[in-house]
Amino acid sequence: MINCTLKRSPEVSNSQGLVDRSTSILTEQGVGVDVIRAVDHDIATGTWPDMTEHGWESDAWPELYQRVLRADIVVLAGPIWLGDNSSVMKRVIERLYACSSLLNERGQYAYYGRVAGCLITGNEDGAKHCAMNVLYSLQHLGFTIPPQADAGWVGEAGPGPSYLDPGSGGPQNDFTNRNLTFMTWNLLHLARALKDLGGIPAYGNQRSAWDAGCRSGNANPEHR
Repeated sequence: MINCTLKRSPEVSNSQGLVDRSTSILTEQGVGVDVIRAVDHDIATGTWPDMTEHGWESDAWPELYQRVLRADIVVLAGPIWLGDNSSVMKRVIERLYACSSLLNERGQYAYYGRVAGCLITGNEDGAKHCAMNVLYSLQHLGFTIPPQADAGWVGEAGPGPSYLDPGSGGPQNDFTNRNLTFMTWNLLHLARALKDLGGIPAYGNQRSAWDAGCRSGNANPEHR
């Protein structure tokens, strides 16, 4: 779980409220959960795997990337600002993108075999727009997206209570709780299926094979 709130710990994060509900379902099923609050880490800006090799004095991303690789399920959570994802969410996606060209041991892109979803909250419109952007980005990088892989809560437009504020009705909202539950179980089901399958079958999608000239289904006069 990567929480892309703008608030550093220990400040209360409404996005964390949604993360906690999803996490509780997973832990009840014996799933280990690693929660990262991205803003607590010195994540450099850029689209290279390690930005210290490109002028930055420090970069927490290489270590966080290893934590992502240890996961079978990745969920990005964050708030809506000006109808869009937070700057922290965008930075995390950029850094995931920075490592998307790296390959696994089968010659596929590194995120193959992992499933992903997202959680969005705020007190302005745009939850579906934010989810659309996140889920498209994650599948483009190689994650597998199950059905109904997003959930969110949006309060009344304009200044008003946020998800965890007393009287918001957020934690009791049936629509949010249903979608969050479906998302979590669908992530769990698909992650289990991929695990049992041994990941995405490595035929027709291996970057290493393509670069070597083995181009399944394409005219390939160079390959023998």
